[in-house]
Amino acid sequence: MAISAWLALWLRGNEADFHLRDVLSLYALGGLLAWPLSLFAARFAAQGRTVETRFSAFLLCLVAGTVGTTACLFAFDYRIFYAQWHATTGTRTWLFQFLFTFLAALYQFLVLGVRLYLPLGLAALVAASLWLARSDMRQRR
Repeated sequence: MAISAWLALWLRGNEADFHLRDVLSLYALGGLLAWPLSLFAARFAAQGRTVETRFSAFLLCLVAGTVGTTACLFAFDYRIFYAQWHATTGTRTWLFQFLFTFLAALYQFLVLGVRLYLPLGLAALVAASLWLARSDMRQRR
């Protein structure tokens, strides 16, 4: 996913405008943490199904897991930055600030960050889903 983010930034010609190391680390860590969770969920959902259904389950879980995990990491980083202006931890005001900052960060990632998965990240997830669906079916026989 980090390579996908780098390629997307490079193709747009603005890889030097960002904190490239931070962006690539975020996408790499998001993909790394999402892999085992997505694999577990997909195998549970696809258990005993046809190859087509297995492919769909793997693709859905890998896409949702990768985007969701990376978005949560982004939201936590976003929250850390804005924490200096928030109320004292544990108060009702702090809870609302935490919640709305987290939701705003998720929205911002979905609008701006998902584009960095294209074109390479989506192709990699489709290829991985196809490979996993076929290899899991062979192991079951």
